[in-house]
Amino acid sequence: MSSSSSSSSSSKVSMVLILSLVITSLMAMTASAGNFFQDFDVTFGDQRAKILNGGQLLTLNLDKASGSGFKSKNEYLLGRIDMQIKLVSGNSAGTVTAYYLSSEGPTHDEIDFEFLGNLSGDPYTLHTNVFSQGKGNREQQFHLWFDPTEAFHTYSIVWNSQRIIFLVDNIPIRVFTNLETIGVPFPKNQPMRIYSSLWNADDWATRGGLVKTDWTQAPFTASYRNFQASTTSTNSLTEQSAWQTQGLDAAGRNRLRWVQQKFMVYNYCSDLKRFPQGLPVECRRSRF
Repeated sequence: MSSSSSSSSSSKVSMVLILSLVITSLMAMTASAGNFFQDFDVTFGDQRAKILNGGQLLTLNLDKASGSGFKSKNEYLLGRIDMQIKLVSGNSAGTVTAYYLSSEGPTHDEIDFEFLGNLSGDPYTLHTNVFSQGKGNREQQFHLWFDPTEAFHTYSIVWNSQRIIFLVDNIPIRVFTNLETIGVPFPKNQPMRIYSSLWNADDWATRGGLVKTDWTQAPFTASYRNFQASTTSTNSLTEQSAWQTQGLDAAGRNRLRWVQQKFMVYNYCSDLKRFPQGLPVECRRSRF
């Protein structure tokens, strides 16, 4: 066999191996993605919430009569939650798309993403908050560096015993660190369900309620796909998942600084008027 034919055969083998790896990877990704029929229940809105494509897509709709929502069938205690969402397009002023983890009761814990709509061409506001033992008031808000209505983007919560990391397309935008040692409550003992809803909040959502929902644009639609959950219940006793100890490396800290310097529009830790007696204690400590 000539060297050229040997090289050609080797190239073909390499190509077959690469294609095999790609196909295996895609199959693994598909297998690990959730199914909305199996994983979620519609909570309100009747036919305004629709599960489509064999359970691979869920849409929420809002009209003047009602919004809609869903919640997970399972509860989660620590883990990583990923959801791809495409938000309401066009004039979404007055609408709120909420996606969050929450337990129940007056001393509930909660980890929030809320997307506040806006007039066409103006940016969405991404509102985040952390509740522990019924107390929140830890708001940080951001604009996004892309149009979240044009395509699906991944919104993730990494929740372990050391910290909570909010991520957008795997870029960290916020870290809430466990500072129980200095008396700051941290949510790690109450199992939480995943909730999402699309609803009218034009009394406050857009420019403090100055801009109202334009019902001539209804129905408003948000879409969801590729839900994934990695938790202590989905991992075997011998399996160690990255989320369990996940923090931020140097590159992650740089990305976080980039987001917070360029896209943060509100930070409770900078609101001296709101806290005239002094900022909350966690605001005076490193958040990485």
